[in-house]
Amino acid sequence: MSWIDIGRLGIVQAALASIVVLTNSTLNRVMIVELGLAAVVPGLLVGIHYAVQLSRPMWGHRSDTGGSRTVWILAGLGTLALAGTLASSTTYLFAEHPNLGFVIAVLAYVMIGMGIGASGTSLLALLATRTATERRAAAATITWMMMIFGIIVTSIATGIALEPYSHGRLVTVTAATGIIALLVAWLAVRGIEQKPMVAAAPDQSMPPQRFRDSLRDVWGDRQARILTLFIFLSMFAFSTQDLILEPFAGLLFGMTPGQSTQLSGLQHGGVLLGMAAFGLAGIVFGKRVANLPRLFIIIGCLGSAGALAFLCIAATIAPNWPLPYNVFLLGLANGMFSVAAIGTMMSLAAAGAHANAGMRIGAWGAAQALAFGLGGLFGSFALDLGRGLAMTDGHAFATVFGFEAILFMASAGLALAIGNRSASTDAPQSCSPLLQPAE
Repeated sequence: MSWIDIGRLGIVQAALASIVVLTNSTLNRVMIVELGLAAVVPGLLVGIHYAVQLSRPMWGHRSDTGGSRTVWILAGLGTLALAGTLASSTTYLFAEHPNLGFVIAVLAYVMIGMGIGASGTSLLALLATRTATERRAAAATITWMMMIFGIIVTSIATGIALEPYSHGRLVTVTAATGIIALLVAWLAVRGIEQKPMVAAAPDQSMPPQRFRDSLRDVWGDRQARILTLFIFLSMFAFSTQDLILEPFAGLLFGMTPGQSTQLSGLQHGGVLLGMAAFGLAGIVFGKRVANLPRLFIIIGCLGSAGALAFLCIAATIAPNWPLPYNVFLLGLANGMFSVAAIGTMMSLAAAGAHANAGMRIGAWGAAQALAFGLGGLFGSFALDLGRGLAMTDGHAFATVFGFEAILFMASAGLALAIGNRSASTDAPQSCSPLLQPAE
């Protein structure tokens, strides 16, 4: 694919993110503030869509054997748009019939999980199988930065459109966002699948591989297993601080809600810069430096561990600590390792000998969904447990941050085996270009 083609798939990712941000952010706030529901209600609903995404291997397999990944991308986006509108419609029901509202909301969030699983898995598989090896680092960066760009644009535009707020306006804005996102994605993805493949193509003379056989093939590749474990550990550590960083800033540094929100924005700015650094390195050194993604994964994980260790110190001497710089450093390191992991996924997905890139992407997507679902819950639970054991707030936060740092160090150690030939002896047919010496 050309750089323009890669940018087009980035637009599809941005369209997907634009729908998700309304259900995972705006609707959550409406449920808690405007409807007065317990925070556990939207928390459970978001957890449901993460749980449903454990079905990603199934969606990946269907995109492998269904003849067209484009169909699954658009079908998933259509399901997601419909589900988002249905979820926003439950605001009427929660106000009058809360039990019925919760039942319909559960259905909507199940559909959200299905839509994300079908479209997101197929999109990344399409990107992996049609992007040249030397462009994958930059392609991963472009795609994920455009996803964040889609979130930012949607947040601003819908924030303006929702004023003054009403349930009806929320439904209208959500439906319009879904329709626009689906139309934009359809225009962006048209013809992409006609580009030449850089991975193994399905043998049309043979029957499609069964789901069980494809899953066994992926799990039989030791590199695939190592990457699955790495994704779970690193993303678990990544998501554990999601729900406690702003409370940390408020409780120990006296920041107002507006100030802690700005702190979160600073962290995301660091993430974007870390992603951009990896993409730029891929463009400049992609053909000359062996295992560039692994290098950035290790640097990013160790940097994340270091930033969290600094937060442990901050928790004990707060408020006498340059917290904004610390949080920016954490975001920078997070951005480096996360987008490098995406690039690694793309390379290993394209390396399979049985044309099952979708299954491989699906397996890793399921590990990420499980990690995100459990990580936020664990972080909140561990903090409450620490505070309940008569720890000071500072010591409770430091304990959680310290545990995260240990997880990131373990992830860095595990990353050393990614691309290690001795770790691939049971699946030599699956060695990817990522694992070969640079040209």
